[in-house]
Amino acid sequence: MKAHFSRFLTTVPGRLHFAAHSHHPWPDVTFEAQQEAWLDAARLMDAKWDRIFGEVIPEAQGHIARRLGLPDPTTVTFAPNTHALVIRLLSTLTDPIRILTTDAEFHSFARQARRLEEDGRAVVERVAVEPFAGFPERFAETAARGGYDLVHFSHVLFSSAYVVPDLAALVQAVPDPSTLVVIDGYHGFMAVPTDLSVIAGRAFYTAGGYKYAMAGEGAGFMHCPPGYAARPPDTGWFATFGDLTAAARPGDVPYPADGARFLGGTFDPTGLYRLNAAQRWLDGMSISVSDIHGRVAALQRTFLATDHAGLPRDALVPAAEDVADRGHFLTYQLPGAGAVHRRLLAAGVVTDFRGDRLRLGFGLYHDEADLEELDRRLASPMPAAELEVL
Repeated sequence: MKAHFSRFLTTVPGRLHFAAHSHHPWPDVTFEAQQEAWLDAARLMDAKWDRIFGEVIPEAQGHIARRLGLPDPTTVTFAPNTHALVIRLLSTLTDPIRILTTDAEFHSFARQARRLEEDGRAVVERVAVEPFAGFPERFAETAARGGYDLVHFSHVLFSSAYVVPDLAALVQAVPDPSTLVVIDGYHGFMAVPTDLSVIAGRAFYTAGGYKYAMAGEGAGFMHCPPGYAARPPDTGWFATFGDLTAAARPGDVPYPADGARFLGGTFDPTGLYRLNAAQRWLDGMSISVSDIHGRVAALQRTFLATDHAGLPRDALVPAAEDVADRGHFLTYQLPGAGAVHRRLLAAGVVTDFRGDRLRLGFGLYHDEADLEELDRRLASPMPAAELEVL
């Protein structure tokens, strides 16, 4: 499998990349896709948008819909990142926005929610995710009280890799039919098998290509259930790309009924070319999300089967006995997480940390030899010159 990631894995000799949950290496097929986007622009210039909207976007929608069990690919829309889509969704709500979320959402949404609170534009209730045992029940009970404009939670928590076990149960706990429900799937898409078919008509779902889809930046997407947030005030001209003459007609600003209602303005489509190339590559190899998840889970079990210098088992979050499944990284709660991260980086091992939590990500490109080398570097004393920079 490593041969398919040769450009990323050999560019920096000796580098061990254990941050697959952050900037995932791209398979080599995405290099040709990058070139294809450039050549299309050179060949077609303005006419490239006809190809993008007529071929590239429909193909990307089809890949995503198939991976997520969505009945209609046209409910999927795109933006340079998911934050832009969430902002567009928030623009459909009236201040003060009543938000239910968790205390473990990714920085982008968490920061935005706090900022809205500062200005009195939102009232935010956050359900603690820890202890993990009982979290789904706590969140569902809170949601069932109703009265929220927006309910937002992650499928896989970025700070721990905890996997919410039953998305449908949380979505169905929301009693108000007008409440917007958003699932942040960034750490779940193409990592944890996900079937949204039961809730496709009720919940929004955001994710993108940056992480486990192996396509990089510029391929944020959102599944938009029909009938919800039909006319976002934050809008761009691409929302009427199929009928530009509509903008000149008198009356209300027109919107399409499908996911295109959330499109913004001009964007760089290169990420969608890479997304399609990576998806075609997986299909050609007959690799499913279940296959990817199984491979990563096996590597995690192998890693956790032995002790590792500086990574005590009792620092694992969630504890191994507390969860039946986890996302594609291991989280260790350590007083010196930052120092361990820098120590590993000096030894050529790429990880990341959030506060006191060190994260080790695993991907398709890893094998047991990588685990052995990681263990060796964990156990190796750091040279004095490198210790001075910590």
